[in-house]
Amino acid sequence: MFQRGNESALRAAVRRTVHETPVTDLHTHLYAPPFGALLLYGVDELLTYHYLISEVFRATRMPYDQYWALSKREQADLIWKTLFIERSPISEACRGVITSLDKLGLDVGSRNLDSYRDYFADADPDAHVNRVFAAANVHDVVMTNDPFDEVERPAWENGYAGDKRFHAALRIDPLLNNYVYASEMLRGWGYNSTTHVDSSALSEVRRFLSDRVKRMNALYMAVSLPPDFAFPEDSLRAKLIAECIVPVAAQHNIPFALMIGVKRAVNPALKLAGDGVARADVGAVERLCAEFPKNKFMVTMLARENQHELCVAGRKFPNLFIFGCWWFLNNPSLIEEMTRMRLELLGLSVTPQHSDARVLEQVIYKWEHSRAIIAKVLEEKYCDLLNTGWNVSDSEIARDVEGLLGGNFWDFQQAVL
Repeated sequence: MFQRGNESALRAAVRRTVHETPVTDLHTHLYAPPFGALLLYGVDELLTYHYLISEVFRATRMPYDQYWALSKREQADLIWKTLFIERSPISEACRGVITSLDKLGLDVGSRNLDSYRDYFADADPDAHVNRVFAAANVHDVVMTNDPFDEVERPAWENGYAGDKRFHAALRIDPLLNNYVYASEMLRGWGYNSTTHVDSSALSEVRRFLSDRVKRMNALYMAVSLPPDFAFPEDSLRAKLIAECIVPVAAQHNIPFALMIGVKRAVNPALKLAGDGVARADVGAVERLCAEFPKNKFMVTMLARENQHELCVAGRKFPNLFIFGCWWFLNNPSLIEEMTRMRLELLGLSVTPQHSDARVLEQVIYKWEHSRAIIAKVLEEKYCDLLNTGWNVSDSEIARDVEGLLGGNFWDFQQAVL
């Protein structure tokens, strides 16, 4: 039991507990090994991730077409030379590559890119997943599974039942953001989903969603939405949410996850690196939660300017679960600010981070860096308690940290409202 005057020992216990507690990473873009080439790993994938692509264009002023004409290996060579050798790799994206290599036991001091490539060249995917998960202390990850992706779809059609650490989330962006395309796909799969959205078409969309939730055993349905997302409104997207997504989520007792605030293709020449961010309307989230109190909503928002208002909304709606520091917010200064804000406003009822990893080794650095920040904030909060005369035990710290690093998500996911 830690008491007033034991602050140093308490801080050490918090750091140790946060470091040793396994994580459930509730939102990633990773795939289990049976999905084949969809599982991205290795140093060239790390270096050519879109975070670093946008950074290298700022440093080189290279014409876009010239970069995209390079092979992946050549792109990685350029990024390594430009951002790691000719400059110190201090951006969070660059630092993340170094952290990942170091935690895998590679000599980052050698700066030998070819030796890092050799390490990954003959890696067995299953064994490598085990190594990475051990280095990151990650126990479970939730994939992002797009039923409209023709590369991914065959794995599900062939009865995927792979690594139990990889859970599914049903991603429905095409359905809500490009219904004409989605309805054409549905018709090809035997659903009578017409572009004229009448009651019959809506029934078929619900049937499709329910079929996919069951086939994937999806933990939640998810969508990425633009800053102008509104609810309610006189739009097909709002109609599909209210009459298809919400009832199917309720039927299967799973949350609907909304990731709000991305501006697509601000600079199309950058391809995946070309998206931006803008402030969105938290009121749309509030109205969803109020209109459907028996449904569960998971929300993360991309703009820093939305975070305080979102936290306040979380105080008002127990069916709203706030999670993660998404994309452009995945930087230490912002993670610390948001973690403090959430704990101060919402206590221990959130999941402060998810990796959003698209390359396997990214889970290493995103959790290594975030764990340090989460521990720092918790240390101070527990010390504040000690200074009031409130004692804190090791078991209480373990309970709280387990909740923040995964338990809260599982509790919410399984709750019946």
